[in-house]
Amino acid sequence: MSAPSTAPIKVLLADDEGLVRSGFKLLIDVEDDIAVVAEATDGAQAVDLARAARPDVVLMDIRMPRLDGIQATARITATRGLEDVRILILTTYDTDAYVFEALQAGASGFLLKDAGPAELLHAIRVIAAGEALLAPRITRRLIGKFTAWHTASANARDRLAPLTGREREVLALIGRGLSNQEIGAELFISPATARTHVSRTMAKLGARDRAQLVVVAYQTGLVVPDA
Repeated sequence: MSAPSTAPIKVLLADDEGLVRSGFKLLIDVEDDIAVVAEATDGAQAVDLARAARPDVVLMDIRMPRLDGIQATARITATRGLEDVRILILTTYDTDAYVFEALQAGASGFLLKDAGPAELLHAIRVIAAGEALLAPRITRRLIGKFTAWHTASANARDRLAPLTGREREVLALIGRGLSNQEIGAELFISPATARTHVSRTMAKLGARDRAQLVVVAYQTGLVVPDA
């Protein structure tokens, strides 16, 4: 008996430029494990289609009419029933403000539009698997500097109070960008145990996914930006 087939990753394209959407669709449609299920021309339509199509991943442009990508991301992630939808922000803008605002809104990743085809497909698969993803040029250093401007260090102790010592260690490693496998190797625990610690840390901090844990790690000073 053959193994049951795995359903493809359902993708919603949200971009006001038709040529951009067409290019992404052509790229995705040749993949066996990824499929475009809907296309939105603005942020408001992206929210409506996310509710209707229930995609696994939304490729979300930032600059769109009616509702920008960050606002649309916030609405999608706040909608009951769409908790498992992952947002990958795609933009030509690589400023620290956009990184921070997108992650705060609930995005799981951030990628520049000039990324290569292989990088984009990899990003979709990473996001769908529940991991966080930041473009190489959009470094954790930028996130760290921006979050430092918005967070009072006096709040750090209270925010981390629910965490055990091990969970704080895990959070710091997530902030450095380590995967569950790498966290396990660093702390001499199995990847499954690392995954359990990550899940508990997310629950205690009310974080949607690993991307938001990266922000928390910097906000609370567990990870310090490079000078």
